[in-house]
Amino acid sequence: MGNTRCVVVTGAESGIGAACAAAFGATGADVAIFYLKDAARARQSADAVIAAGGRATTVQCAVDDETSVEAAFDAAEAAFGPASVAINSAGVNMAGVPLRAMTAERWQATIATDLTGAFLVSRRFLKGRGTATDPAALIHISSIHAAVARAGGADYCAAKSGLTQLVQTLAIEEAPRGIRVNAIRPGMILTPMNERAVDDAAYRASLEKNIPMQRAGRPEEVAAMARWLASDEAAYVTGASFTIDGGLSLLLGQGA
Repeated sequence: MGNTRCVVVTGAESGIGAACAAAFGATGADVAIFYLKDAARARQSADAVIAAGGRATTVQCAVDDETSVEAAFDAAEAAFGPASVAINSAGVNMAGVPLRAMTAERWQATIATDLTGAFLVSRRFLKGRGTATDPAALIHISSIHAAVARAGGADYCAAKSGLTQLVQTLAIEEAPRGIRVNAIRPGMILTPMNERAVDDAAYRASLEKNIPMQRAGRPEEVAAMARWLASDEAAYVTGASFTIDGGLSLLLGQGA
């Protein structure tokens, strides 16, 4: 991967974000662990980065708050210099209720974190790059529901669909500066966002029957894709969305 890089990972206290942090730690990177509330779990993520061979710092950050995002990047830059990679993994799940029953507050909260948060993180990452033209990568963790609708998920599906256009627009805008922008669309991954599936083996098995590969994914598998997208091997890849779901989204339209 060349010289030591500063890698910012949002939502890095658990799940996919924590796995991404550790994966980049294994490349010898300096990793800024952005977390929302749980400082103890963020410290565990930092310890994993250090154990893997990198350096780490933890920074509190609410991605839906402009002031918080600005301050978090300031802290990361003070520790390690400008970031050359940002993985935006912070997010909230769908409301799980029909739109007719969804409150405006819930709609706005999901959009604020999952879409506006992506905008704020992207903008501050790009601002930190300044006029630099050396290779850099911005990677957003999206969802298969950016393209596949799900009842009860109007808020989440709309946010992730909007994220696709954000990624594609940024890819065009930033390509001349050497910044590649891509998205990863996970399906069912065993993270705290899928807590019931993690804790209840029978429930998990009932869902895995719907996946062609007959199993849920692991955060480390998503992290491996993020690490590849940030590597020189993906130097010609930008504006793309990569699905990692064991074939689940291929079943759209099946069964009736």
